[in-house]
Amino acid sequence: MSLDLRKLGYFVAVAQSQSYVRAAAELHITQPALSRQIQALEQSLGVTLFTRDRRGTALTGAGRQLLEDAVPLLASAVALERRVRAAARLGNEFTIGFMPGVPFTDLLAEFRAAHPDVSVDARYVPIVEQEPYLLDGTVDVSFVWLPLKSRELRHVELLDVPRVAVVPASSPLTRSTTLSLEDLRTMPLVDDPGSLPGWRGDSAPRRRPLVAVEERLEAVAAGEGFCVLPAGVAHYYRRDDVTAVEIHGAEPVIVALAYTRHRTMPEIQHFAAMARRHLTSRRDE
Repeated sequence: MSLDLRKLGYFVAVAQSQSYVRAAAELHITQPALSRQIQALEQSLGVTLFTRDRRGTALTGAGRQLLEDAVPLLASAVALERRVRAAARLGNEFTIGFMPGVPFTDLLAEFRAAHPDVSVDARYVPIVEQEPYLLDGTVDVSFVWLPLKSRELRHVELLDVPRVAVVPASSPLTRSTTLSLEDLRTMPLVDDPGSLPGWRGDSAPRRRPLVAVEERLEAVAAGEGFCVLPAGVAHYYRRDDVTAVEIHGAEPVIVALAYTRHRTMPEIQHFAAMARRHLTSRRDE
């Protein structure tokens, strides 16, 4: 069987929007044409991917499995095309993703000096894009905060970073140099509770989760509660209306270097070894 990536993309659009009407509008095709493409995909796979009733469109068990595998597969296809075209233009190219709070300048200079035959580029990676940028080939490797969700990614652990609670600058909690989980229960958490292991307090009710750091800090400044960030990220996003205080006894956040599992570029391992040496030496200073 030859899997048609175009049909797979149509399937993902319907699965993610849970509507043939919305998916057809996003794809700029008619709904009947989209339905025919999904039916052809189901026939080629020999399974039913969706159930359809008055409540809308829902995935079957086979559909849920296909969606889980299809998203990274399509991202890999996009990445492959991007890398092939880049190779045709520039030859040996290597793009490194860097993130807030991870010291990087000296490491980049050393790597470039060690690989004069490689065109080395550095690209800023927002926290919310750390996995998408790797999966779609925007970057070859990237510093990331663990954990990662995608099974397509591999990583090398580099450094532990303390978690800090970011609270309104006017909060009495800013008088302490460290806070316990019990101290923090006086205000709600604006993040996903999973951002703070062991948290058993209240969470601020929201219509949608806050993902971007800037959104979370705005919520804290507005008095909605507190958020949790790696110390380096909090330092990078410093502002006068919020204060970061280390959380005593909280598990640290792990900084890692990540890449997609099928990549075999020797530069990846070379850069990982340099990164580990650089970050370890800074930690020990």
